[in-house]
Amino acid sequence: QEVSAFGEAGEGDYLDDWTVVCSGTYWARDDEVRFQHASTDVFLSVTGEQYGRPIHGQKEVHGMAVSSQNNYWKVMEGIFMQPSEVFKAEQYHAEL
Repeated sequence: QEVSAFGEAGEGDYLDDWTVVCSGTYWARDDEVRFQHASTDVFLSVTGEQYGRPIHGQKEVHGMAVSSQNNYWKVMEGIFMQPSEVFKAEQYHAEL
């Protein structure tokens, strides 16, 4: 399945919704996660195809119906936050 971005001025539609699937209650800094599309249940995956344009070395990303090693993602950089005591007490959070 093709994965694309749609919308104007930050406004998209229900097809933009993805769920973070992690091994525990929280997405920890060194953990790998999967992104599952809320409407189609496919996993965001890398095909292995590589392109020279528009970004050299850019890899093709698509939706894959089955879970595999190609749909694990790991954070390489970003802002990491410690869960607050209130957040730790929650069992889950329904929206991102």
